[in-house]
Amino acid sequence: MNVDQLVTTTGLMGLLRIIVELFSILAAWIVIQDVRFDVFLRQPRGVKARILQVMIAVIIGHLFANFLFSYWQWSSALKFLVE
Repeated sequence: MNVDQLVTTTGLMGLLRIIVELFSILAAWIVIQDVRFDVFLRQPRGVKARILQVMIAVIIGHLFANFLFSYWQWSSALKFLVE
């Protein structure tokens, strides 16, 4: 693998990670919309509640995306067991 291929591969992996991260955050946001925040918060439709929802969605989406990439890396490493 030459330097140009390495740079291209690294760039594509970065782009893939960004896309997966954003879709994971979006999926977490969609799921969070069904949570009843009125049980936990005084003003569930207020600005602070929305900021909390965004923060929770980012945290959950980030953790899920990291899990997906870790799983991908672990499953890719399994091929070295048979070589």
